[in-house]
Amino acid sequence: MSTTTADTPAARTAPAVGIGQPIGAGIVTALVGFTSSFAVVLGGLTAMGATAAQAASGLLAVCVTQGVGMLILSRYYRMPITLAWSTPGAALLASTGAVAGGWPAAVGAFVVAGLLIVLTGFWQRLGSLIAAIPVEIAQAMLAGVLLPLCLAPMHALTVSPAVVVPVIVTWLVLQRFAARWAVLAAFAVAAIGAGIDIAVTHRHLNVAAMAPRIEWTVPHWSWQALVGVAVPLYIVTMAAQNIPGTAVMSSLGYRVPWRAAMAVTGLGTILGAPAGGHAINLAAISAALSAAPSAHPDPKRRWIAAATAGGMYLLLALASGALVTLVATAPKGVLETVAGLALIATLAGALTSALTRPEHRSAAALTFLVAASGVTLLGIGAAFWALVAGLVVRWLLRPRPEQPHLASPAEPGAVNSGR
Repeated sequence: MSTTTADTPAARTAPAVGIGQPIGAGIVTALVGFTSSFAVVLGGLTAMGATAAQAASGLLAVCVTQGVGMLILSRYYRMPITLAWSTPGAALLASTGAVAGGWPAAVGAFVVAGLLIVLTGFWQRLGSLIAAIPVEIAQAMLAGVLLPLCLAPMHALTVSPAVVVPVIVTWLVLQRFAARWAVLAAFAVAAIGAGIDIAVTHRHLNVAAMAPRIEWTVPHWSWQALVGVAVPLYIVTMAAQNIPGTAVMSSLGYRVPWRAAMAVTGLGTILGAPAGGHAINLAAISAALSAAPSAHPDPKRRWIAAATAGGMYLLLALASGALVTLVATAPKGVLETVAGLALIATLAGALTSALTRPEHRSAAALTFLVAASGVTLLGIGAAFWALVAGLVVRWLLRPRPEQPHLASPAEPGAVNSGR
């Protein structure tokens, strides 16, 4: 079954290309997606109260659920539908920190976020409600959540300069010549630097902890976690990933099967939550890597790239334990540096979208500041209060409708009262 609207004449005139091109594109899609933000996922899960083993399990869970989801959607619809973990959602978790009820309450919030995603696919009114959230408010909240994380490399410079400086320099150089690979190269330099530091200081890696394994957690529900984690996680996942993801695919000639995509990603989130996975969604930026003409000249053959990416994520899931072990033994600030560098482009895009319209800049600025403050009220994190504050201020400062001008009796053309 296919719902692609890609130009079929392009398929007829496309040069003969072997299967190697879409397979290569799929491998690149997975490597770029994984290495560019896995540090953000680990940071977010750890901030929520996960142990190293639980964080590794969570990374494994999102890799498996999105990998299987891509294989299902791309194979069934013959479309290059690429999935990803919610990087903005992970950043939100990192900025929110532990909630009442600890890690089990966070897992319960992940389950609820997944339920809301599924419901969005089958209840049009909920999807319309999310789409009605002003773009500048949603993006300002995201920018505020990202700011402390993007400042982390600056703080790490004073803690572990010998390792952090080469990482930042590598990232800057690659931004100039090959931006797609900048974060991957920065991670490679960070891993090498961490390895050297571990060897010099005679620290030992826990080899037994490197094996991939799942740590199950029974979900617990608390109203603070539902309001402060589940709702903001759902909103940023929809506003910053699913909605832009459909727009990217549309620009490349594909109409995403919305109901099926929400069902697969929502169910994947629900099933992955007890293992520590926070949320999966449609890919936004990385979607183009598998759906663009560079993946294959024939639009009907690009689904192979997405399927390959799904298979690659299943292989990368096996590295989750090793990555967490390396991060736990590495010098302080290395993980935060890689995560912060990976999020700078997202922060820049969010700020640009938030401040585009002059009439809404005050509301967007306040939303940004509240989200960046990290304030917690009634056990609920700053992201929720940022949304509330931004929406209230936007409503208060909304343009007043112009009143029709009524001429006074003294003015020419005024209507006589009859007295």
